[in-house]
Amino acid sequence: MRIYCVCGAGIGTSVILARNAQKVLSELGIAADVTAVAMANLGQLPAAQLILATKDVAEDLILTNSEIVVLKSALDLPELKNALTAALS
Repeated sequence: MRIYCVCGAGIGTSVILARNAQKVLSELGIAADVTAVAMANLGQLPAAQLILATKDVAEDLILTNSEIVVLKSALDLPELKNALTAALS
């Protein structure tokens, strides 16, 4: 499974989100390729099953075929766990 964590530059929020997603997925026993990416590079990458993004950039993701999971915070592990559990069930 491929998951992209997206932010504007691909070096801040997306990196934090990717690390937290890997932690949560490990706790859930789910194997995934989690990658932090910049919004501008998203269209050049292979399709992902999920895209994780905070609400400040999620509005710009409407043209993707991947399921988009919108989060209030990249730091809120319980929110992320609930969102991933719902998206992957």
